[in-house]
Amino acid sequence: MSSTATVTLTPAATGYRLNGDVLQDYKFKPIREAEVNREMTHRYMTDMLEYAESDVVIVGAGSAGLSCAWELSKDPSIKIAIIEQSVAPGGGCWLGGQLFSAMIVRKPADSFLRDVGVPFEEKENFVVVKHAALFTSTILSKLLQRPNVKLFNATAVEDLIVKQGQVKGVVTNWALVTLTGHDTQSCMDPNVIEAKVVVSGCGHDGPFGASMVKRLQSIKLVEKTCGMRCLDMNSAEDEIVNQTREVVPGMVMTGMELAELDGASRMGPTFGAMLISGQRAAFAARASLQRQRDAESLAKVSC
Repeated sequence: MSSTATVTLTPAATGYRLNGDVLQDYKFKPIREAEVNREMTHRYMTDMLEYAESDVVIVGAGSAGLSCAWELSKDPSIKIAIIEQSVAPGGGCWLGGQLFSAMIVRKPADSFLRDVGVPFEEKENFVVVKHAALFTSTILSKLLQRPNVKLFNATAVEDLIVKQGQVKGVVTNWALVTLTGHDTQSCMDPNVIEAKVVVSGCGHDGPFGASMVKRLQSIKLVEKTCGMRCLDMNSAEDEIVNQTREVVPGMVMTGMELAELDGASRMGPTFGAMLISGQRAAFAARASLQRQRDAESLAKVSC
């Protein structure tokens, strides 16, 4: 069949039709509707069964959460579930500041972009990714190919599993149920995922923002939170990275949610701290997993 297409003028009601191109008379193979149902349902339910017990649950698939997952998933023995309330993961890193395109990353955080394989333009003290979506789409496409990562999007974390003062997992529900269902239905019970470590990257205060900080405060695992201070780029990014840590046993906090907890400044449209805070959260999660393994080994010896 010729690859050269010609355009045939047809009546206005049917538009212009291509003739003679390689996709002319294109026809899909047959499928039954039930096959589609079974394939989607089987795969999703298999994932739910597999990740009902995860090593790490990351709450929030923004720039910090994705960066944490990227670093953490380099170890194929760590099973990671990412929970994102939006249909589209990525949080605020699809665009730069004020809905502009470019992403600004201050040096030396450009090393993380190199690791992920995101191209950028060099400046003296920072680099520029020509469109923030280039970062988000690149890290997502590579991360989701890793066999030890599962993204559950359109899913909200409504609460935590806490035992003897240690975070042991998350309480989940469909995001639409969390947003609207509890106000319109009498019974909309949730589901759960057990985890050795929960990494919270819920962002600063908002509809779902800082939700883990708020819950920790309400159950008195953390004292009164300080709230995010006003914008100061130069202090904010250093503060967020350096304050990334395991805030209570079993929970690591990353990104702008830390600003609500510790009273750090907001940094506005610079993204380096989100990337490196996420990376540092992965280091903290690994350390927590190792401490838990060591404690289990010691308990067995003591018995």
